[in-house]
Amino acid sequence: MDPKLIKVLAFDADDTLWVNESFYHEAELSLYKLLEDSVEKDRLSMQLFATEMKNIPIYGYGGKSFTLSMIEAAINITNNTVSAEIIGNIIDLGKELVQRPIVLIEGVREVLDKLKAMNSYSLILATKGDLLDQRRKLKESGLINYFDKIDVMDKKSVDEYSKIMKELKIRPEEFMMIGNSMRSDVQPVLELGANAGYIPFEYTWQHEITDNIPAINPRFHQMSNMKELLQLLNID
Repeated sequence: MDPKLIKVLAFDADDTLWVNESFYHEAELSLYKLLEDSVEKDRLSMQLFATEMKNIPIYGYGGKSFTLSMIEAAINITNNTVSAEIIGNIIDLGKELVQRPIVLIEGVREVLDKLKAMNSYSLILATKGDLLDQRRKLKESGLINYFDKIDVMDKKSVDEYSKIMKELKIRPEEFMMIGNSMRSDVQPVLELGANAGYIPFEYTWQHEITDNIPAINPRFHQMSNMKELLQLLNID
């Protein structure tokens, strides 16, 4: 990667700019506590994930979709014997999930401040999920004014990234995606010949886990935190 060629820096949102998956992990643990008399933890986790995957084409991503999947998983795994009280508790878990305060990841605001002040890059948000939920989180994060363009996609794919680059009228070598998902933020970007900065997060949603790790590639860079992006771009 030649840092001097980069014109557009695209950032994932959940678990790149702010904490997200940790809250879903907590919600799943709370669901298990509600159902622990009826099911083993591993079995519930498998049932919930299978339900999520089945429902994504119908409900999409985000907290509301996850809540519906929790309810459906609870009904199925208890053979329709789950009580109305527990269903109500699951709904409350979902409401709490979608209203969690935004917790920025360390270094994010500092890095965005630096990049915005330089006025050398176009900064865009390229994320997926529920449009209403993502816009709420972006507004509450206080980060909305850093970005010149906001894209909330149903799926991060080669076609979607190619569309973004065409809209921005840039070549792949002028684009860099920064995110925490190998499947969504790295693989399709590298396939296009663009650059990817990978910052792993503490938790990774099972759907985003992949064994397809990039071979040595000058356009792929793994970082331990957001501040390393400045070093990568040769910014003091």
